[in-house]
Amino acid sequence: MSKIILKSKQVDIILMAEGTYPYVRGGVSSWLHQLMVGLKEFTFGIVFIGSKAEDYGEVLYELPKNLKHLEVHYLFDEKKHIPKKIEGDKKSFQIIREFYQNINSSEFNIPKQMQNINFFRKNISIDDFLYSKESWRFMSEIYKKNSPDIPFIDYFWTLRNIHTPIWKLSSIVKKLPKSKLIHSPSTGYAGFLAYLSSNNSNTPFILTEHGIYTRERKIDLLSAKWISYLAPALLEEEPKELNYIKKMWVNFFEKIGHLSYDKAKLVISLYPGARDIQIEYGAKREKTIVIPNGVDMVRFNSLIAKRDIKTPKVVTLIGRVVSIKDIKTFIRAIAIAKKSIPEIEGWVVGATDEEKEYASECNSLVKSLNLEKNISFLGFQKIDDILPKSGLLTLTSISEGMPLVILEGFASGLPCISTDVGSCKDLIFGALDKDDIKIGKAGEITTIADEVALAKNYVLFLNDDKLWKKAQKSALLRVKNYYQEDLFLQTYKNLYKKFI
Repeated sequence: MSKIILKSKQVDIILMAEGTYPYVRGGVSSWLHQLMVGLKEFTFGIVFIGSKAEDYGEVLYELPKNLKHLEVHYLFDEKKHIPKKIEGDKKSFQIIREFYQNINSSEFNIPKQMQNINFFRKNISIDDFLYSKESWRFMSEIYKKNSPDIPFIDYFWTLRNIHTPIWKLSSIVKKLPKSKLIHSPSTGYAGFLAYLSSNNSNTPFILTEHGIYTRERKIDLLSAKWISYLAPALLEEEPKELNYIKKMWVNFFEKIGHLSYDKAKLVISLYPGARDIQIEYGAKREKTIVIPNGVDMVRFNSLIAKRDIKTPKVVTLIGRVVSIKDIKTFIRAIAIAKKSIPEIEGWVVGATDEEKEYASECNSLVKSLNLEKNISFLGFQKIDDILPKSGLLTLTSISEGMPLVILEGFASGLPCISTDVGSCKDLIFGALDKDDIKIGKAGEITTIADEVALAKNYVLFLNDDKLWKKAQKSALLRVKNYYQEDLFLQTYKNLYKKFI
């Protein structure tokens, strides 16, 4: 399923948005909106790619005037294909074999023929891949060779699901408006779309990774119920058959990530630690740089005046109710902290409809721990209304990039207690230079899934006014000195001008 919401023949910059703007709030979506609103001298187009239409609702942002093109595509929507008797071209399927063999090799290069999107339109169509005899021979052959110990039906559908989006992405590229620069905020399908588009139009492409996409997909796979028959083994050392279904997906995302790194003129990360991981995953060091996020100091500083003199006994987690945010650990931490501060409140501010089963489990956990009066799921709220009423900001995630919400909290005078993921330690302790470290701690860091340590720090900061104010002072100074929006926007403005 595809649709065009805004249409333009040409824009300055095409942004590839996978599962984010304008249908999901926060994170990368907020970053994309901030970029477009702050750089009004450029015109933008957005290509949104998602899983299925049913997974997304309405547009959640007021679209900026310089967003001239917006098209929407769903990679896994069921489209009715009528089975046909097709022989298939042997030579073309040999190229597919080469591609697949490369996915599982240490050195991955996409065959030259497949770098031209016409391969997917003329040599092998989607119907050829789904229904031809040659496709069946190809799938049967590599199944017998690589994974005869797993059910063929699982292998068959995994292979289809891995490769089918390539045809959909190539059809998107064919109809894109002209642009002077392509910018993707991730690798994955968005990065691969940017790669194909850059090849097809010879347009420069830059990449900004917020989190490390491949690493996050590995986390998703570890908890994925669609590979339930493998689930127990995923928690142990991998057996020699290596949970082949999982490995197929991981290899695919790793390899197309390499393609994005190789094709991009510039590979940008949000903090030094992420840059190191990008290099480890195959990005060339000489074309990697760090550009931190930035926040609107005027807007968020104004919220300080709205705070009560007394620190509220409220710990706020601003994030979606999804497993990667580990909301359950937050709930357990509040249960422990309640023993010392009976009136403590834990607010969860974010969408509850992305992982409905997980959200239901969180609600059940609240009831089982008798926390109905202490934990509130507030859904989406205006952050300006929430921050002044909070005593602490918290993140309990098991994976993050550079959370913009921490900087927004800092700018509004709110210390943060976070798990040690992404750049959180750098933000809270300081890491950019010696002066940043000298500023001091703007909160505290704990290990992942440690509800005891989280609770200890909630109680410590909420009960110690001197400690809280010291952390607030550090938070305000750090964001003022290193993470202002003006610097962030000027850096991207200069980059865009350079490549355009």
